[in-house]
Amino acid sequence: MRIAIAAALVAALAGCHAEASHGTLAVLRAACADLEYWDGTACRPRGDGAARVAAGKQALAKLDVDLARQALDAADRGGPLDHDANVTLWEQRGIAAAYVDDERAAGAAFDMMLALDPGHFLSYTLSPKATFVFEKVRNDSKARGLPALDVNWPHGQRVGDPVPLELEVVADPKQFLHRATVFVRTRGDSGWRAADIALGRVADHRILLPPVDAQRPVSLELYLRAYDDRGNEVLTWADPQRPREIPLRYDPPTPWYRRTWFYAAAGGVLAAAVGVTVYELTLAPPDKVSGGVSVH
Repeated sequence: MRIAIAAALVAALAGCHAEASHGTLAVLRAACADLEYWDGTACRPRGDGAARVAAGKQALAKLDVDLARQALDAADRGGPLDHDANVTLWEQRGIAAAYVDDERAAGAAFDMMLALDPGHFLSYTLSPKATFVFEKVRNDSKARGLPALDVNWPHGQRVGDPVPLELEVVADPKQFLHRATVFVRTRGDSGWRAADIALGRVADHRILLPPVDAQRPVSLELYLRAYDDRGNEVLTWADPQRPREIPLRYDPPTPWYRRTWFYAAAGGVLAAAVGVTVYELTLAPPDKVSGGVSVH
């Protein structure tokens, strides 16, 4: 009976310890290649959207505004754009609209461009028709605020432990932050893996990256991309060439007999054993019965 109590207590405490240590982990998938995008189920070819943006830019450089606008409008049907192509699309749309004196359309395009890339500037060689509208929009955008997404994690992460990431949508004035993807790898690895997060209307999000199996201190590298509801990249945080790093310290394994849950289990077993002993001493029949005997 005492052995059964001890085994049950040890098993229960060990199970609780394992569950608390792991929690619910993010599902990591292989990252798509450069010319692919994730459609929610698989990696798909991006299409020719970026090529159409490049064709529009080339036509606009030759002052063929009509041909440029046709190519830029067709880019919407060419599949999701990466961040660079998306910024260029709205830049060229703004310039093309300014060249035909459509200041309203030019302002809207430059406003979207600055939402995608707040530090973007137009070339000083462009016509004042474009640069004048751009400067006005740039000054106005500072007062309205810009999209921002913050990524944080607790300090002191360790090899073998899940790594929690906190994502906060700080601002989304364009309401285009539909989902985000965190790309992660152990430093020194060649391939990236990805975790997808639906942003929606909730500002704060939390994911738990799976533990890293290593026998030394390592670092996790990561960067992030956010997408609109059509899959276009609309916000960047770090990048593959300059990723952020999470250092993971390595602690040698603790012997099982020195772990906290073992001492808790041992204490529980001792308490149970004392209880069983008291039960036996107080309720078991005595070896001798006192009393007298009368013989008649």
